[in-house]
Amino acid sequence: MIQIKDLKKVFRTEEVETVALNGISMHVTQGEFIAIMGPSGCGKSTLLNILGLLDNPTSGHYLLDGKEVGNLKEKERTQSRKGNIGFVFQSFNLIEEMTVFENVELPLTYLKVKAAERKKRVEETLHKMSISHRASHFPNQLSGGQQQRVAIARAVIANPKLILADEPTGNLDSKNGKDVMDLLTELNQEGATIVMVTHSQHDASFAHRTINLFDGQIITEVESKM
Repeated sequence: MIQIKDLKKVFRTEEVETVALNGISMHVTQGEFIAIMGPSGCGKSTLLNILGLLDNPTSGHYLLDGKEVGNLKEKERTQSRKGNIGFVFQSFNLIEEMTVFENVELPLTYLKVKAAERKKRVEETLHKMSISHRASHFPNQLSGGQQQRVAIARAVIANPKLILADEPTGNLDSKNGKDVMDLLTELNQEGATIVMVTHSQHDASFAHRTINLFDGQIITEVESKM
């Protein structure tokens, strides 16, 4: 599903050149659950941004389902993300002025799905995430664990090919964190492909494979023992 070859990302200012990714090559097959780990500043989030078509690499190749997407213009990247990539962030990134229902519905609105179908799919997804009873509430009325459930619901509502999670349990206590990892595992068992950035060895243990980065390079790849 994902093929990356010699990926490099360089950030430049007038005085400084910073190499964030330095020759990354990796693959992710359909249905895999991959964890990406490494110290702060090693390139984890930069790699996730490129995988999510939020940014382009400086050089190298990124193929998504066999199509080169590493050189797309911003408008093309935006179009390619719609319905294909779902995002789950540490900070939830919910829209405070919208209810739970409206937040989850938003990707389907962008895809111009008809209202009746949107309602049906949102209700089904909220039920799956055990958050239906909060459908009319606003994000500031929810606990952190509930907000992350809503964020996951929004990420999966359009049945994306790829789910990208950036420290999905970082703002949660251990119980809510475990619940979120159980949800991601369930989605993966149902066929979702997931790439997750994490500092938590415990969270990484849920993945099939862990890729460890250091100074913008892959230093090890470890298969899960679970």
